[in-house]
Amino acid sequence: MNYQTIEVCIDQGVARLWLNRPAVRNAMNEDVISELTAALAALGSDDNVRVVVLGGRGPAFCAGADLGWMRRMADFSEPQNQASAMELATMLQRLHALPKPTIARVHGPAYAGGMGLASACDIIVAETTAEFCLSEVRIGLVPATISPYVVQALGAHAARRYMLTAERVSAAEAHRIGFVHELCDPGTIDTTIASLTRSLVAAGPAALAATKQLLDDVVDRTIDPALLAMTASVIAQVRASAEGREGVGSFLEKRKPAWSRA
Repeated sequence: MNYQTIEVCIDQGVARLWLNRPAVRNAMNEDVISELTAALAALGSDDNVRVVVLGGRGPAFCAGADLGWMRRMADFSEPQNQASAMELATMLQRLHALPKPTIARVHGPAYAGGMGLASACDIIVAETTAEFCLSEVRIGLVPATISPYVVQALGAHAARRYMLTAERVSAAEAHRIGFVHELCDPGTIDTTIASLTRSLVAAGPAALAATKQLLDDVVDRTIDPALLAMTASVIAQVRASAEGREGVGSFLEKRKPAWSRA
């Protein structure tokens, strides 16, 4: 598929999904959201894709919402704004729920919706020059559609501070508080990501998808009989699956499993 605002490159099971509007620091508008939604659907159903890396062309990861788009939305009716917001919410949910591991490759600014994109990914890798900001309240808005992912990735206590103050957060501070998983010197981010992707493509694809779903199912759940039964059911189904049998067999036979590309 030909895209106008994003770029997709697939090599050896790793899909690199680039925001490609460098002149506006990869700010999001309706076209970016629509194309990301379509690309994520395609990547999610492509068995050749094992990992998705989300990055931004040019000097920024994503500076938030496009100014022209914001001007147009200011004239929208409430139903029109509802529909537009649902498009963004749907795209973020599709990124979060993608049945493949996702890595946010962050350099430069990741503001507002850009921070939401990073938060919706499984792993965040950032250069020391990256900067994060939940800037919405400064212009009288609310970080609503991104909030489920930001709160989960940042933690409720820290999210309360940064959503209310709209302070800029350095990459070093974001790493210190656990939002960023890996902090990289400029020029080394792709080496770090390559190490992570090698680990991810060595894992069972179905196991990775099931583990992502498991994380959503157990986070903040009370450890009660229902949860115990659910987790027992998950592992029982996986053990009996073709991938589970292949994985255990390869381990016992001291060989690489059929799916491994490492």
